[in-house]
Amino acid sequence: MVNRTTVEIYTARNRRPRPRQSGREAGQTRFPGAVLKAAPAPRPEHPPAPFGDLTSASVDDLCALVAEIFNGEAKSVGEKRRRGIRRLFGHLAALPGETWQERWEASGFNDENALSVTVLARPEVRYDSSNLISALKTAFSLRVFQPSLSGFRANKFLDYPEPFRRLQRDPQLDELFSAIDSHPEWNPVNRLRAKFDIVCTLTTQGIALVDLTPSALLHYATEVRRLGVNHGGGSSNAGFGGLAAWEVLHSTGHFPEGTPPTLRMIIYNGQKTVEELVDSYPVKNAGVRQLLIDYLTRRRADTDYSTLRALARNLVSLFWVSIEKINPSQEDLVLSPLVYEQWRTDLQYWTNDKTRVRKHFETILLAVRAFYVDLHSWAIAEPERWAQWVAPCPVLPRDLKGFGARQRENNRKIADRTRVRQPLLPVLVQHVESRHEHLTALLEAGRGVPLGETFTLNGCRFSRTDSRADRRQARLLQDPGVRVVDHGTGETIDVSSAEDTSFWEWAIVELLRHSGIRVEELTELSHFSVRQYQRPNGEVIALLVVAPSKSDRERVIPMSAELFHVVAQVIRRQTRGGKPIPLVSRYDPHEKTWSEPMPFLLQRKIGTVRGVLAAGTALKMLRRTCKRIAETNDAFDGMTFTPHDFRRLFATEVVNGGLPIHIGAALLGHVNLQTTQGYVAVFAEDVVTSYQEFLNRRRAQRPGDEYVDVTPKEWAEFEEHFDRRKVELGNCARPYGSSCQHEHACIRCPMLQVNPKMLPRLAEIERDLLLRRKRAEEEQWLGEIEGIEMTLTFVRTKQADAVRLAQRQPVDLGIPAPRPRTN
Repeated sequence: MVNRTTVEIYTARNRRPRPRQSGREAGQTRFPGAVLKAAPAPRPEHPPAPFGDLTSASVDDLCALVAEIFNGEAKSVGEKRRRGIRRLFGHLAALPGETWQERWEASGFNDENALSVTVLARPEVRYDSSNLISALKTAFSLRVFQPSLSGFRANKFLDYPEPFRRLQRDPQLDELFSAIDSHPEWNPVNRLRAKFDIVCTLTTQGIALVDLTPSALLHYATEVRRLGVNHGGGSSNAGFGGLAAWEVLHSTGHFPEGTPPTLRMIIYNGQKTVEELVDSYPVKNAGVRQLLIDYLTRRRADTDYSTLRALARNLVSLFWVSIEKINPSQEDLVLSPLVYEQWRTDLQYWTNDKTRVRKHFETILLAVRAFYVDLHSWAIAEPERWAQWVAPCPVLPRDLKGFGARQRENNRKIADRTRVRQPLLPVLVQHVESRHEHLTALLEAGRGVPLGETFTLNGCRFSRTDSRADRRQARLLQDPGVRVVDHGTGETIDVSSAEDTSFWEWAIVELLRHSGIRVEELTELSHFSVRQYQRPNGEVIALLVVAPSKSDRERVIPMSAELFHVVAQVIRRQTRGGKPIPLVSRYDPHEKTWSEPMPFLLQRKIGTVRGVLAAGTALKMLRRTCKRIAETNDAFDGMTFTPHDFRRLFATEVVNGGLPIHIGAALLGHVNLQTTQGYVAVFAEDVVTSYQEFLNRRRAQRPGDEYVDVTPKEWAEFEEHFDRRKVELGNCARPYGSSCQHEHACIRCPMLQVNPKMLPRLAEIERDLLLRRKRAEEEQWLGEIEGIEMTLTFVRTKQADAVRLAQRQPVDLGIPAPRPRTN
């Protein structure tokens, strides 16, 4: 019986352009050796028929059966259901076919672009549309005929999973629904989505739960994406279906052992073999194809997958396939000057767009040159394998002439890019921080008012929306989402979603600018990355351990107060409710691999899926933020920040601030000092001179090698620097190795970071300044008044900063403590 007080499931199709079996022992599975490829389930020998074979039943028999099944429902509801059955099946009966399945397929309601059966409704008959939908839902649940996914999703149903479960009389399906209802991390909407995807798969593939294989659910997931009919409808939901269903089927042991725990681990492409990489491009010559396979196989031992994939593209697609297009009869690596010159000319333009000039095409020439040189050297040790392919290298030194100059020009442009963005960084930081604070306050205020009520925040009027979806969430969810209408602009804001996004925009900017880590390293930060170090004087210093990304060198970054604060805020957000940070697997888009489950810091839960923030998502957030700032700040017009811009800004700040370059290189994870020097954008001629003098002194002291491990003396000097920065009111944030530049006028010094414990002392200073100003006004000491007013401004600014810092609640970072010794 349709109950309008239950959850409403809308299966309206929104199309978009294409862009355990009883009697089995524990641990056994009915899918041994299953291949995880998308394929619908084969038709069972005995298709599910909970009330017998109804494929040829008469309309009167169907009405009688429905009356018997729903004997307890209200008379009016039963009558409307029977009217819908007579209307629907009366239409189908007039179509060609011996069975209801044949007539259903002939009706057009089962086609890929099918319409809803509500088109049969008569405008003058009240409730005719709902009667037809109720009849169709009953027909699907009784297995009278089997719809296609497109035909099923063309219609809107109310609470389809639960009536379907009751009519199937399947104990396994009952157990699965109970497992979904007891899932600890899912809310009612998440549970409903998992149930819906399961029953939709069973209905559209004509199977029982016992026949639902991983391949069948994978087929459903890919078809949902192809048709753009994910649960809930809407273009934003045109993704894969069955994500939650896969998780619960795996966790309950329905899927065979060895099946990946999440659907995304199958959907995302894994690493290709060397043969697959080469065969991705149409190489005609079988001998050269095998040579390229052998060469890349040998190179694979000393390179990562992303580099190997790029090398395969350069050598196979951009080099050899192009050579075969120019000279189809080419059978070896000996290229004629004419063929080589034509290839080199074509290489300077994009393959599919000859109007676009290819930047940095020299890297392809270098890859080809290395290919020839490697064959020369390998042929000496293994002539029987490589000698037949030895040939003169067509890439001559003159072809690379100007490469160094172009590299220097590129470095100059990058340095200029850094100089342009350096004065804009404070604007970006202030925007993401103020936006997050505003949305956080708006979310808290919105939660405190009932649906439809109006409230005021910071002088602006808002009202909380009161739509059917809002009332449904308030009825089902313990923490429903908050949507408000801004009376000033008329804009409807999904505050819950916007606040979550604004937090991660703020966290990304703060983490990148205070640590200088790469964006891949940012996404790899986990709870294990937060460590602590206790100095001999008892002071505890927080450390951030950065996993190796571009090199195999793990490095440790001492966390500043700002960096420590943002890490603490991320951990607080992930551990709300006293729960530990969930363990999730992270997909590496470069290496095409999944990590072991770890407590990653930058993880988000969207719907039923919990995943780690991707590098591309971070880039999109930065672009969106810059575009938003550009609406009110012309300096950001056409301007954007990339994650690597923050790395270069960090390098520039620490080196120009006086930190020795070899320590800066260690913080950045650079093996070569020249790399670090290339990251630094110098702003003034005196800084250039000072920097060069510093390098000359260092090189005089270390004539052997500039980059060496930090000596105990240097480390002691480094620690002493932090001791010397301690002042009465807090901490002096002056750069490393620098002395006080403000003659100890700490109140006016922008480098002073006031400890909140010193707020009473600031109050004393303020009272003293007020008394001095009163005396100066009485005596008409105008110059003294001006100085006191300036100092008062600085004092009140420091007070506000200290109060704000004191309002931040302490965060338990969950750092493991040493185990007590036992005798």
